[in-house]
Amino acid sequence: MEKLIKGLHHVTSMAADAQQNNAFFTQTLGLRRVKKTVNFDAPEVYHLYYGDEVGTPGSVMTYFPFGAMPRGRRGAGEVGVTEFAVPNGALSFWKPHLAAQGVTGLSDSTFLGEARLTFDGPDGDSFALVEADPDGRTPWTGGALSAETGVLGFHGARFRLRDTAATGELLSFMGYQREAIEGSVTRYRIDGGNAARTIDLEELPDARHATQGAGSVHHIAFAVEDRAAQLEMRKALMDTGYQVTPVIDRDYFWAIYFRTPGGILFEIATNEPGFDRDEDTAHLGQALKLPDRYQPYRAQIERTLPEIA
Repeated sequence: MEKLIKGLHHVTSMAADAQQNNAFFTQTLGLRRVKKTVNFDAPEVYHLYYGDEVGTPGSVMTYFPFGAMPRGRRGAGEVGVTEFAVPNGALSFWKPHLAAQGVTGLSDSTFLGEARLTFDGPDGDSFALVEADPDGRTPWTGGALSAETGVLGFHGARFRLRDTAATGELLSFMGYQREAIEGSVTRYRIDGGNAARTIDLEELPDARHATQGAGSVHHIAFAVEDRAAQLEMRKALMDTGYQVTPVIDRDYFWAIYFRTPGGILFEIATNEPGFDRDEDTAHLGQALKLPDRYQPYRAQIERTLPEIA
């Protein structure tokens, strides 16, 4: 099968407070909010998207801030660490910057020769900054951070699993190649797409199962170029025995979903049409955008949602 997957598209997590979430990603991490919309199934909840200047696939972190949602419990069967790439040498800036912002869980390490800094998000989310070549990517510089230090997009993600074998087979089927092993972690890599190209599988046979809540990744999305490639990928997955949803229009991409052997929810999302389909690049993420079916209820929805800058 031709390599249809082009790396990561986005990662979607859950949060307890919209204002805190927005401040962390736009101010502390210096990402651009590229879309302010609502959860398709719960319009009283925001769906906030953060990324580079235009929300390039492979750069976008998204959140459902569910209000007073209790925190999730970390464990096996989840995306354990979401990894962002920063320019080589930038971690010397990031550690004191995050410490000054009151960020907890700061820890330096290396993995497969890559310098990394792990840290906690506001809801106990697990993140890492990994030094990497820009690979043609440029950070968003409309905020407080510079091009020399800003987040380039995703580096990849680390899954925590009791048994990695079946998920490794799935990644291989999707076009990833097993690249290296260090300790209990196996790296898979896919080339020929965007720079968000690595998935690491950490095997933790005795770990308790994760439970979802604030700070948990809800799903991880992989990019395909267009709807034709998505349909081809859907057929291939279903022919292999996976239960895959019909194609769903998410306004800024089309999506299909399926559950992996390790329990993680995967999405396959198209690179088209993008976040500028309903607002120009200069004003991305400023106005509240609603799916068509919620437009008649805009006034009610706006009264329900908390104010965010």
